[in-house]
Amino acid sequence: MRGLREQVTGITDTAVAAADGLLIAADTADTIDPEGLAALAAAGLGLARRTAQATARGTLRQTVTYGSHGCAAFYAVGDTALMVVLGDEGMDVDGLHRATGPALDRIGSILMHKNKTAEGV
Repeated sequence: MRGLREQVTGITDTAVAAADGLLIAADTADTIDPEGLAALAAAGLGLARRTAQATARGTLRQTVTYGSHGCAAFYAVGDTALMVVLGDEGMDVDGLHRATGPALDRIGSILMHKNKTAEGV
């Protein structure tokens, strides 16, 4: 997540959460409630996933919400997790989309390894 901040101008906060909304990791400002962000992101990503399925758009990869002071990008990490990236008005969203692939792969492999270790595999 830290690497994304170095690669993409305008990123202000990042978080990783389980698909059920439980926070896994966060790098957020004091003004952001990371647990609340994780729960909201999971709910939003869940709705976007269902919309993609209901409209035959395939597997959801990402969704972006634009506000008057910036945007929030939500990325699926397989079926079990998600990554949230918050950015200011100047964030390069196209650059962010290009830069997230390696980060999502890394997060996915870390989570998969953790789950296998927890299961005793």
